Amino acid sequence: MIAASLLTANLVGAQVPNPSPADGYTVPRTPDGQPDFEGFWTNATYTPLQRRNGVAGEFYTAEEVAAIEARALVRESAQTVPGTRADVHYDFTQFGLDRSQATLATGLRTSLIFDPPDGRIPPRTAEGQRIMAQRREEARLRGGRLDSVENNQLDDRCIIMSGSGPPMMDAGYNSNYQIVQNRDYVMILVEMIHDARIIPLDGREQADPKIRQWMGTSRGHWEGNTLVVETANFNGKNPINGSTENKRVTERFTRIDDETMVYRFTIEDETMWARPWSAELLMKQTIGPMFEHACHEGNYGLYNTLVGARLEEQLAAEEAAARKPN
Repeated sequence: MIAASLLTANLVGAQVPNPSPADGYTVPRTPDGQPDFEGFWTNATYTPLQRRNGVAGEFYTAEEVAAIEARALVRESAQTVPGTRADVHYDFTQFGLDRSQATLATGLRTSLIFDPPDGRIPPRTAEGQRIMAQRREEARLRGGRLDSVENNQLDDRCIIMSGSGPPMMDAGYNSNYQIVQNRDYVMILVEMIHDARIIPLDGREQADPKIRQWMGTSRGHWEGNTLVVETANFNGKNPINGSTENKRVTERFTRIDDETMVYRFTIEDETMWARPWSAELLMKQTIGPMFEHACHEGNYGLYNTLVGARLEEQLAAEEAAARKPN
């Protein structure tokens, strides 16, 4: 069944049309004649993956977008209160991390998902519901997030982050990429944790299904000015909204002007969802170079999180003991 699913991955491309460059725009070329995507890009956006409850329609008005950006700007420039959890986690205003990206809302869309038309991830299959229930029970038996290192999320443990994908999602901050290409390969360097995706363009077959990786195994080809990347062979440990190891992702990169690239992706996982779903992000050119995101190199964040939890438990126990009558 898995082998048959992998064989159908090449058919996904027919489901989502490639976008077109802006009128009169000529896509630059590399010395090999390929569309030139090299440089530094960001996919930072305030648009959610799924359309929020109570939001009607596919697009916001210009006034609504301005209000969203204004609220985000206030939130991102607000000073934290010394000694609070927010203060010892991240204070973006110390370094101006993402404030310059306040105008990068993805067009006027109310969700990144455009298929299904309701902007929502499709319903889970019966098997998908069973898998999610099993995962919840396993998590309950392991204990809370602060009970052990293993119970923390993947990004807390600096294993992988959402920007790596695929699909490559806005990481929340430092949502930057560097693309390098030659005739036979495209390399996408992800700022968060510095994952590097190596995508061959030489027509090789997909890897053996026994090979399973955090970011899957990718194969790329050109459809006119669009780079199409098909990825399978995930290990199932890096899910997006509950996906399984049977997930397949088809990405499309199309440069539409000097500063903008349309990034579309389609996800198939018959084990988890009743149908495929597709989303779109804009990637905007930004200024390099990217600096190293070392994450846990010399970082005591995860250690301090667990130590802080143990201290809170100790203080709570001491307070409860003090309240007991003699």
